[in-house]
Amino acid sequence: MSRLGKLPIELKAGTEARIDGNLIIVKGPKGELKQEIKDLVDVKVESDKIIVDIKDKDDQEQKSFWGLYRSLINNMVKGVEEGFEKKLEVNGVGYRVQAQGNKLVLNVGFSHPVEFDLPEGVSATVEGNIITISGFDKQMVGEVAARIRKVRKPEPYKGKGIKYVDEIIRRKEGKSAAKGE
Repeated sequence: MSRLGKLPIELKAGTEARIDGNLIIVKGPKGELKQEIKDLVDVKVESDKIIVDIKDKDDQEQKSFWGLYRSLINNMVKGVEEGFEKKLEVNGVGYRVQAQGNKLVLNVGFSHPVEFDLPEGVSATVEGNIITISGFDKQMVGEVAARIRKVRKPEPYKGKGIKYVDEIIRRKEGKSAAKGE
């Protein structure tokens, strides 16, 4: 039995869900998300909750998709109700970021500024050296944050680059470590 799979997903007021063939569509104040569902799980939409269940409790493949689809649908509901956000921190002398419409301009030590276009449904705000990526699709927010971080990954000697706010960079000693032998 999946501990997560058997929990119902509560819908707040203003959020609605419906099933259209093998798609589940969740609509809320922030937007609308769709997810394709395999025939291995049964999804039922009641008035104020969504219940995910499986047909055969002994089938291992069905049990493996049970918790997965429940988590995906729960993230959809949470996204259209509240939204998601990731925070990135820019460290380095002369490194800075500017938000211009749906574009980020990153000056991170290259000979040219890097322009990063944000996809539809994702927005970014910049306060000092902190970039906040927000949107209602959890997968898209995480993907955009990872692609921004990839522009200039943090290096281990001085920690310069773009990192997640809660990320810990393991520092290296440098050349003085080799002299000690």
